[in-house]
Amino acid sequence: MGLTEWAYTLSDSLLSEPLPRRWEHSLGVAKRARSLSPILGEDAELLEAAAVLHDIGYSPAIAVTGFHPLDGARFLRDQEGADERVVRLVAHHSCALLEAEERGLRQELEDEFDLERPDLVDALLYSDMTTTPDGTQTTAAERLDEIVQRYGADTIVGRFIQRAAPEIHAASKRVGDRMAEVSGSGQPM
Repeated sequence: MGLTEWAYTLSDSLLSEPLPRRWEHSLGVAKRARSLSPILGEDAELLEAAAVLHDIGYSPAIAVTGFHPLDGARFLRDQEGADERVVRLVAHHSCALLEAEERGLRQELEDEFDLERPDLVDALLYSDMTTTPDGTQTTAAERLDEIVQRYGADTIVGRFIQRAAPEIHAASKRVGDRMAEVSGSGQPM
């Protein structure tokens, strides 16, 4: 079984029944990641796998700390023996260090999981933050507003996402610029 087939199967088994909306979001994020293949080259499959797996830590079957990037990455590493780069992307997706800080888990996340290449971190952040909870495309600004409205501005998630907003917008711009550059030249970066 190939990396992406394995990733879809695993994510489906953990999310589709207990959290169908989270599963739809994950499928949408993976579709968005797949659309970035012109700038990803040989890492396109890796990013798509990380995208469909990024939220598995929400699954009641594996949630331990209640912080889904950490729970998902630990499960992938410890139970699945997953590709180390996929694990790192899941652990650090969408400014996870900032949320970990809000939860008092930053040191654990940093100690256990190294960062992946910045361009791949940007690509996964972009894919996640331009996909609605139902799996459709949106803008980063609309997604940030939706998250604050859903969780509340004074919650852990609300505070974290507001702190992360400048980096989310910057990463989205970097990815958009790279896609525009590739579109203009016809050559992958």
